[in-house]
Amino acid sequence: MILVTGANGALGRLVAAQLAGRDDVVLGTRTPRSAGERRVDFDDPSSLDLTGVDTLLLISAGYGEDDVVTARHDGVIGAAEKAGVKHIVYTSLSGDGDHLAFALAHRWTERRLVRGPSAWTILRNGLYAEFLADIAAPGPDGTIAAPLGEGRLAAVARADLAAVAARVAAEPERHAGRVYELVGERALGGAELAEAVGGSYEPGSLGAAREAIGAGGGALPYQVPMLVGTYSAIAGGFLDGTGIQDNALRTLLGREPRPALDVYRAAAAAR
Repeated sequence: MILVTGANGALGRLVAAQLAGRDDVVLGTRTPRSAGERRVDFDDPSSLDLTGVDTLLLISAGYGEDDVVTARHDGVIGAAEKAGVKHIVYTSLSGDGDHLAFALAHRWTERRLVRGPSAWTILRNGLYAEFLADIAAPGPDGTIAAPLGEGRLAAVARADLAAVAARVAAEPERHAGRVYELVGERALGGAELAEAVGGSYEPGSLGAAREAIGAGGGALPYQVPMLVGTYSAIAGGFLDGTGIQDNALRTLLGREPRPALDVYRAAAAAR
């Protein structure tokens, strides 16, 4: 049996679609709605019953302070070990992302897996092309003011990462003990993003971005440094893919990756 956590999340839904039709897949969600779903709530240890699961696709809990995220991951990994889960596949963060504020929880989880008794595979996902439409969205006049500087991001389509995760989870033995880097093949900069949406690129400052994020009221306190740090890492040239030695995206997909610029354009238009 394959159990996918976070199956109602943006990545989890795409993974579930890739695995649809298999009778050995169970979708873990906080609020199950069908027979093919099981309640899996990282914040409720009593829900972490992984009896009968052979392969666990652990989609990162994320969206929390580091101690919250590591506790969630530790809890579900511990439950997997207790239930005798043979293989854990984890969606982590690309190797060039160590400058990001949310990298620590991913690296902690990787070490937790490597030191445990279960077989493991680590999928080091690059940042989503869809995420660019959030942090570098054009304004009403088409201007992109995100503080990306001259930096570029090796963004990757979320659907491609979901396809890789589903493929690995379906044949985990082939990928045991492997750490796969999965980033976009063409890094995108602010000028290209602006051209894609028919606008202009006039990058602002990190300070202005911090102020705007705080003033918007939609970000939790821990998210402000995470977002500003992401801008800084992109502008500093740390996320353009050049630091990745072996990008496995195309190999594991078995095809050409989706163009990240097309994904960005569609996501920006849908905002």
